Amino acid sequence: MYDWFAREGTPSPLGVTWIEEEAAYNFALYSKDATAVTLLLYSALDLAIPTYEHKLDPLANKSGRVWHCRLRKSTIPDARYYAYQVAGPRTPEEGHRFDSRKVLLDPYAHCVCFPPRFSREAATQSGSNAGRAPLGLLAAETRRHWAEEGAPHHTSDLVIYEMHVRGFTRRANSQITPTHRGTFLGVVEKIPYLKDLGITAVELLPVMQQDPEEGSYWGYMPLNFFSPHHEFSSAGKPFDALNEFRVMVRALHEAGIEVLLDVVYNHTAEGNEIGPTYSYRGIDNSTYYLLQPDRGRYRNDSGTGNTVNCANAYVRKMILDSLRFWREEMHVDGFRFDLASIFTRNEDGSINLSDPPVIAEIGASRELENLRMIAEAWDPATYQLGRSFPGISWLQWNGQFRDDIRAFMRGDADMVPRLMSRLYGSCDLFPDDILNAYRPYQSVNFVTCHDGFCLYDLVSYNHKHNEANGHGNTDGADNNLSWNCGWEGDAGAPASVLKLRKQQVKNFCVLLFLSNGTPMFSAGDEFLNTQIGNNNPYNQDNEITWLNWELLDQNRDVFCFFKKMIAFRKSHPSISRSRYWRDDIHWYGPRGGPDLSPDSRCLAYCLRGAAFDDSDLYVMVNGSRGPVAFMVQLGSPEQWQRVVDTSLPFPEDFRESGDLPLLSSSEYILNPRSVVVLLRH
Repeated sequence: MYDWFAREGTPSPLGVTWIEEEAAYNFALYSKDATAVTLLLYSALDLAIPTYEHKLDPLANKSGRVWHCRLRKSTIPDARYYAYQVAGPRTPEEGHRFDSRKVLLDPYAHCVCFPPRFSREAATQSGSNAGRAPLGLLAAETRRHWAEEGAPHHTSDLVIYEMHVRGFTRRANSQITPTHRGTFLGVVEKIPYLKDLGITAVELLPVMQQDPEEGSYWGYMPLNFFSPHHEFSSAGKPFDALNEFRVMVRALHEAGIEVLLDVVYNHTAEGNEIGPTYSYRGIDNSTYYLLQPDRGRYRNDSGTGNTVNCANAYVRKMILDSLRFWREEMHVDGFRFDLASIFTRNEDGSINLSDPPVIAEIGASRELENLRMIAEAWDPATYQLGRSFPGISWLQWNGQFRDDIRAFMRGDADMVPRLMSRLYGSCDLFPDDILNAYRPYQSVNFVTCHDGFCLYDLVSYNHKHNEANGHGNTDGADNNLSWNCGWEGDAGAPASVLKLRKQQVKNFCVLLFLSNGTPMFSAGDEFLNTQIGNNNPYNQDNEITWLNWELLDQNRDVFCFFKKMIAFRKSHPSISRSRYWRDDIHWYGPRGGPDLSPDSRCLAYCLRGAAFDDSDLYVMVNGSRGPVAFMVQLGSPEQWQRVVDTSLPFPEDFRESGDLPLLSSSEYILNPRSVVVLLRH
């Protein structure tokens, strides 16, 4: 039999695939407008001059818009890395930016190598960047499947911990093996800490391969969607990153912790029309990016220079293939989509809210079933939070929860009705009527995340302090709804201010974990980590963003409070329900019904939980500047035990089960800016 696929290759799957039975590699690259494609293969000894060049014959090595070939390992024994050169029209006014001299990275590369002379500047200039371009790793071992005993999947006990892999353990005081600091293996060493804290899912800031010279510490400028960032490995090597990521996932799963990835499919590190040409731009610019009507400039709906053309069929395929890769070969449990509203863009930039193809295809993919899909349901141009976002079964970061809880705790007027809505699960945003049938757990409730003030800075600064970023303090949000408790920053802060800050942090903690929905908080918030007032440290790969683990010892009381609050939520599934509280919730004021007037800053409620955990909660919130006498308006006082009073010092602020004081009176004096939680069995 004459096997033409063995000689000419196949157009799928895209990328490079090891064919075991043939001991050969299959290469496939999509390009709609290319006129010529050359495959470049490099040995480990020379990353500048290819040891083998294979010019693809369009009559034999092209099917539709996919260029492909198959090469036996025996014919390329020294090949270790690969790239492409792609020729085509260089007419920016028509959307084409081909440069046949550019060495281009395969969009589907599963490992990326950076030669010693790697240069972003060389990719920005026209002409050859040989020896200075990122290359794909050619290895049969990049694809690996492993058997796993039941990955964790949490419901009412889901608590998400947002974490930057590098910043989590980069400091020397993280007490991590020196070679593991700031890596996937560093996360592994901290798993006992995560289990002790009680979180059940980690949401990792972007771990996909980044441009190491772009200067984005957070990782939101992706270079490649199929490979983990090489600097997150202990040796800084691409293949190590692949394997060590798998080691981390397996270890977290064994600890009962889900792994969620923050993914960025809305833009790339290639930036605007003066940015570098690494991959997509040189392979098929008009396919991968949304262009302005003049075709020479990029749409910038992402706010970062370019916008990926998610409406294009092959771009959607790339996104779906990337998600499947991270699911099937890396075993992650879900994804948080950065600026997910970009998915609703048509090719002309208009908005499609009825049935955006990429969201529909994600929902229809069997391989992605039962994964957590979490949307940041906005972008710089459109805000689609709640029912406006077309991913009707997706979870969503609830920015309204963040804003309303912050405003209430700051003391803003007319916030009691909004506080009630957020505690209840945000049914105004996620209605469970017969038409929509949203669930409250689709609201990912958070007070802080990587973007903006961390929790301690939220109660320590009225103004951002982003001078270190190099933009004259003009970057980052100006409206943070923060309150410094009467003193800007830490320098010289009186003891009374420091005490109030801890109390405010505990208030935020209680309201977050008592709210119906899915709670999320940022790594370090549990021990008052600070970024010194920087609310946009996207380019700070230093001690501004690296967690300071000495603060864990200094603020052990706050850590214990978080730990106990997480455990309390888990032990009372009546708080986090798949449905809204409805008849089980009764709202009160300090006396009588709730005061919904603009000047009101107090609220109480009773949540009956007999059907869930055989206990009831009575919560009283005083957001005012003075003490307020609350009447416990349900049952006799001796039925109620005090669990939490955020105004009290440690350890009285959170009493352990079995050591809960009974109320002696129906009247309870709440100190200023405090929350009290009572329990009745």
